[in-house]
Amino acid sequence: MNDLLQSAFEKIYSDLQVAPYIDLAEMTQCHQRERSEVSDWIESRVLSAPSEVQDRLREEFFGNGPLVPLLKDETITEILVNGKDSIWYERNGRLLEFRDHFCSQLTYENFFRRLCHESGMQITLDLPFADGHWKGYRLHLLGAPIVKNGPVLCFRNHPKTSWNFGLLSQCGWSTEEGIEALIKMIEDRENFIIVGPTGSGKTSVLNACLGEIPPNERVVIIEDVEEIASPNSASTKLLTRTDPQRVLREVDQSELVRQTLRMRPERIVMSEIRGAEAKDLLMALATGHSGSIGTLHGESARQALIRLEMMIQMGAPQWSLTAIRTLIWMSLQSVIVVNKDENGKRYLEGIYRITSLDDCGFLIEKRF
Repeated sequence: MNDLLQSAFEKIYSDLQVAPYIDLAEMTQCHQRERSEVSDWIESRVLSAPSEVQDRLREEFFGNGPLVPLLKDETITEILVNGKDSIWYERNGRLLEFRDHFCSQLTYENFFRRLCHESGMQITLDLPFADGHWKGYRLHLLGAPIVKNGPVLCFRNHPKTSWNFGLLSQCGWSTEEGIEALIKMIEDRENFIIVGPTGSGKTSVLNACLGEIPPNERVVIIEDVEEIASPNSASTKLLTRTDPQRVLREVDQSELVRQTLRMRPERIVMSEIRGAEAKDLLMALATGHSGSIGTLHGESARQALIRLEMMIQMGAPQWSLTAIRTLIWMSLQSVIVVNKDENGKRYLEGIYRITSLDDCGFLIEKRF
C-alpha cells in the first residue's frame, strides 16, 4: 500500500510541477468547485491505482492525510506527529509507532496550515507554540524556530463519556476498599491533590471524584485547557486566556482563583497546578473552601509536597519555608498518588494522609 501510494503521489507531484493552473501550496484554500476539479484531475492520473490509494491521495491533498484511521479510532488516547515521517500513538497506555506517513514535506505543512485555520490557532516567530481544541481533541502545536524538521503536533483525545468510579473499578484501577476510601474523603469534604506522572490518569480520577459531588453543591473549576466535566448545573468553569498577538490581556490561573472567590464556590477545583497559582489556590483553601481538589505532576506524595513548596515560593518568594509549609498544612489533608505500569495499565498507588508538620517537614502515612 505504501509503495503504491508513494508511486502514485510522485506521479501526481511530477505532473503538478508542469501544470501551471494547479498550485499545490494553495490547493486547500480553493473553492469547492475548484477542489472538485483538482480531485478529478488527480484521479485521472492514478486510474490504475486501487480505490483505497486514490482515497488516501485525496486525504493527502485535502484532508487529514495518514492520520485518518488514527483520528477515527476512539481507543487511541494520544497522537504525536514529530514530522512528516514520524507518527506515534498511544493505546491502552502504550506508545506505538504508526507505519504510514505524509507523502511530502509540502503536503505535511499544508495539513498543518489547515489545522491552524480550522482550530483558530496561530503560530508566529514571536510565539512558535499554541494550545487549543480541534474536533474533540486537545491540541498542542509547535513550529519553527523551536523545532527543526517541520511542525510538531500533539493530539490528546477527550473521552466521550466522563470517567466514574464504577468504570475505574471495572478496569481494575483499585480495589473496592480504595474506591470507598476516596468516596468517603469527598463526602467528608477533605481537601486533597491527585498526583502522578504524565499519562497516569489524573484527569480521569478527578472526573470520577467530581461525579460523587451532590447536585446542589456549587463547584468552580479552573483550567488551562478544557478537559473536566462540570459535575452539575450549579457549577461552572473558568478558562485561562493567552493571546499570541498580545492585543488582549492574558488571564492566568492566579487571576481566576481571585475571580472564583467572588462566585460563591463551595468547592474549588484546579485541573493542574503548574506554578505561582499554587499560592493563591492554597490561600483560598485555607479560608474555608473545604472539599476542594487539584492535580499536579509528581512521582510520589513526598515529591508532590516538595514541588508544591517550590511552586508556592514562585508566587511568594519573600515567604519563609516555615510559612509555606504551614500554609500547606492548613490547606491540605491528603495526597492521592496514581501511576501506570510498564504495560500502560493505570492504578491507584496509594492514599496518603498528611499527619503532622515538624521542623524537618511533613509527616505522612499511607491510609490505603
